[in-house]
Amino acid sequence: MMSFIFLLYLPAKETFIGKEQTGGYMELLLLLPSGVFYTLLVTLLGSASAIVVGFLVGLGKLSDNPFIRIPVSFYTELLRGIPLLVLLFYIYYALGEFIHMPALVAAVAGFGFSYGAYMADVFRAGIEAIPKEQGEAARSLGMNEKQAMFQVVLPQALRTIIPAIGNQTLGMLKDTSLVSVLAISDILRVGNEYATKHFNYFETYTYVALTYLFLTLLLSRLVHKLESRYRPH
Repeated sequence: MMSFIFLLYLPAKETFIGKEQTGGYMELLLLLPSGVFYTLLVTLLGSASAIVVGFLVGLGKLSDNPFIRIPVSFYTELLRGIPLLVLLFYIYYALGEFIHMPALVAAVAGFGFSYGAYMADVFRAGIEAIPKEQGEAARSLGMNEKQAMFQVVLPQALRTIIPAIGNQTLGMLKDTSLVSVLAISDILRVGNEYATKHFNYFETYTYVALTYLFLTLLLSRLVHKLESRYRPH
């Protein structure tokens, strides 16, 4: 896979520019690793935050207590109706007037709250897919609600939850391009700064697109292996 992407890079360099400009594009290739680092960092931290939020909200939606179920249900409806870019602006700029936070923290919070609203139903559906008799049998053996959830129900629900979480993480990887508006030096911002400086927009954004494509293909392979591991035999 890596060799395929590398071969795509080479024709682009030789076709779009002359040999005298190769050094300029080597500058871009040297800058891209830093952009890849921030892109993967936001994806990793954002996904971890979304999983925690989604799990807690998902449990809240399964609660019999209306004082818990109604607020978390309102949260999911509210966050689903707000575009991710607007949420990032709101957290960093609007809330920034009262609470100063680094751009990276604002980005992770935005992804965590936004994607957490979607992952909440992933956890809820996965847990509901397990027959209630499983939890009742665990409690009849002396387990409390917490033990039955974490030792009996949740391990079985992971088989259906993991593929959906993997798809959400893939979507998050591509959506990290939005954090460039918060002055985070991700892949898109690095490419945009280079293109603005050298006026090579077509070639630069081709490199950027191929870099995202490579990361997406790599992550999809990792998700597929993880799904195979938890797939029932």
